[in-house]
Amino acid sequence: MGVLPSTAKAVIIGGGIVGCSTAYHLAKLGWTDTVLLERHKLTSGTTFHAAGLVGQLRSNANITQLLGESVALYDRLEEETGLGTGWKMNGGLRLACNEARWTEVKRQATTAHSFGLDMQLLTPREAQELWPLMQVEDVIGAAYLPTDGQANPSDITQALAKGARMAGATLLEETDVTSIVVEDGRIRGVETNRGRIDCEIVVCCAGQWSRALAATVGVNVPLVSVQHQYMVTEVVEGVTPDLPTLRDPDRLTYYKEEVGGLVMGGYEQNPLPWAEDGIPPGFNFSLLDSDFDHFQQLIELSLGRVPALETAGVKQLINGPESFTPDGSFILGEAPELPNFFVGAGFNAFGIAAGGGAGMALAEWIHAGEPPYDLWPVDIRRFGRPHFDTDWVRSRTLEAYAKHYTIAWPSEEHDSGRPCRRSPLYAQLKQKGACFGEKLGWERPNWFADRAAGETPQDVYSFERPGWFEAVAREHRAAREAAVIFDQTSFAKFVLKGPDAAAALEWICANHVDKPVGRLTYTQMLNDHGGIECDLTVARLGLNEFYIVTGTGFATHDFDWIRRNIGAGMNAQLFDVTSSNAVLSLMGPRARDVLQAVTRDDVSNEGFPFGRARRIGIAGCPVLALRVTYVGELGWELHLPVEYAVSVYQALMEVGAEMGLADAGYRALETLRLEKGYRAWGSDIGPDHTPVEAGLDWAVKLRRNTPFKGREAIEVQKRDGVAKRFACFTLEDPGITLLGRETIYRNDRRVGWLSSAGFGHTLGRPIGYGYVRDPDGVDADYLESGRYELEVATERVPAVFHAQPLYDPKNEKVRC
Repeated sequence: MGVLPSTAKAVIIGGGIVGCSTAYHLAKLGWTDTVLLERHKLTSGTTFHAAGLVGQLRSNANITQLLGESVALYDRLEEETGLGTGWKMNGGLRLACNEARWTEVKRQATTAHSFGLDMQLLTPREAQELWPLMQVEDVIGAAYLPTDGQANPSDITQALAKGARMAGATLLEETDVTSIVVEDGRIRGVETNRGRIDCEIVVCCAGQWSRALAATVGVNVPLVSVQHQYMVTEVVEGVTPDLPTLRDPDRLTYYKEEVGGLVMGGYEQNPLPWAEDGIPPGFNFSLLDSDFDHFQQLIELSLGRVPALETAGVKQLINGPESFTPDGSFILGEAPELPNFFVGAGFNAFGIAAGGGAGMALAEWIHAGEPPYDLWPVDIRRFGRPHFDTDWVRSRTLEAYAKHYTIAWPSEEHDSGRPCRRSPLYAQLKQKGACFGEKLGWERPNWFADRAAGETPQDVYSFERPGWFEAVAREHRAAREAAVIFDQTSFAKFVLKGPDAAAALEWICANHVDKPVGRLTYTQMLNDHGGIECDLTVARLGLNEFYIVTGTGFATHDFDWIRRNIGAGMNAQLFDVTSSNAVLSLMGPRARDVLQAVTRDDVSNEGFPFGRARRIGIAGCPVLALRVTYVGELGWELHLPVEYAVSVYQALMEVGAEMGLADAGYRALETLRLEKGYRAWGSDIGPDHTPVEAGLDWAVKLRRNTPFKGREAIEVQKRDGVAKRFACFTLEDPGITLLGRETIYRNDRRVGWLSSAGFGHTLGRPIGYGYVRDPDGVDADYLESGRYELEVATERVPAVFHAQPLYDPKNEKVRC
């Protein structure tokens, strides 16, 4: 059992693969007084019954890289520790049995190529040669990734544990954490059944127990337990040790070799939750009763693919509950609610694939105070208010589980837990034909159906032109030719107040914000490497008051970033006022005509210049009007108390009817911003991209002798140059659909991938943006001198590079 130390630098709670991997990597970083505590035995929670498939490709480059870190670690771990891991790189197959799935697979292959993985497309016969036991009559094609594989979950965890001990960490079993000691908002230690350990850092890797444990100190970890079953057979003739793993998503099933037999499991579309009232005590090395009736649906699907299963002996039907999350991605990072409380949990049944890399990333995050690279898709700060409700989390999680093997359509929305957060205009816009999407619980109009023309406000998904294409084109044209209103009430909105508010923001913001009252500033907030952590607008409302507006999905992240970077001792308080204000964005060449018709205030260009913030009166409402645009047209964001939203909206629509004013949704907002070249945080820009690389250095106050976070890194890039630059591309063929992640080729060499893409309805052609990379440096001449192609669903097509925005409303230029 080992002696319980009285102090530790960090305490890790949970001895599964993620906890042991974190201990291993922390010890390798020199944190030798790291202590891992496991309430029973290592692997006794979820890890021991994991299936053990290791796939790498994800829709995000950095998460793919993280899973690649797992593969690299598992490749060397046995030699390093002397313990077998069961790891073998036997490759992975994925089948496609209909045209839509085959299109998805081909696009996944291009994504793999973008991220540097050798995914190969195979004919049905070639796939069968790799996996001779399967029938392929219904198979259209397959993808094969040679570097995928499988591992023995318990063995690989024990090897990580040994490696951690060899590097100096302490791992203690039969040590149950009974409470986490927090005093004055800081972690002071943990109490266990064997005594107390004083520490300042706690790492919660407690699997499906994480939500309840974290809640005891006010931290929200949105995960729930779901039953997951797989079958283990006796020896099956023809199964060889080098048989690749196999995923058959159209039949909802997966397979791997195990001791001459097969493991077969899957993701049914009617999943069963577990432990809705809490996990029972003593649930160690425990399984649930096998549910053959529920599993029968997967058996029937599998028999059509692997007929040998019909006569195979069944060793066991394993029913092991695992933690799943509302969006199907795991959870990493420092909790925004409590400093030095880190989380690594919610691995959605691919904890073995992610465990090695996740432990590395979490250890680096703890050690350096920041992740090794942008991990936004798994960052704990991606969650928000709806995720505090366990019933909401469970509802969304069950939907995500059920969609694990369904086709991942572009722009697909979830249905569960809706509607949750609603703008005051929700009912009115729904009646007018709005088709809503959801973000962080908010219902947001994505597009509007023309009911008079027989359109139905319902998404029809496609890898080509989706069902809303013409509706969005209609809204796009209205924004370019007349004016539109976007309901952007879901914007995250903060107020920073206090005598030191201006000084605090001058340090945090890359742009100059200490301007006269009434000025509005677009700015980034940078990390110490110059990477863009936030992309937002700041309006000065008073001497000691600033109004900050950022994207809906970044509410938790951006609030946390600002709060934790306010200088020690500064008198500045940050408040979230998101729910207090509605936002109506009035955009288009006739926006001024509409606005002037409902207010006595002067909104002429002389009276209300760009980049200003003023209070104006509309329909009896004091409106905070921000002269800003994200669509490349004249426009204002109108921020107003929620109780006035309906009155102000109706006033605008009434006077705007004769001017062509129309409703518009977020999908038109996207196509409009693509034409103008505005960047989107989370895709085009983020912590791995600097303003210099992104072409946003015009918004950085380098000419002022003012210190700000990240300044030194930006000065170095301005002096020495950069190895990647943001670039714009179009295709001549309007029939090709760009979705993002298409591979960029320059002079026949792979140099990057598209970070965002869509169709430019003013241009009449597809648009894509991405970073062109070259380790020897990328400047304007390099970009302009290349010959470019984009790989779309494995086919390369010529592309045109553009150095300037494609659309300029000042002179109505359209660059093609």
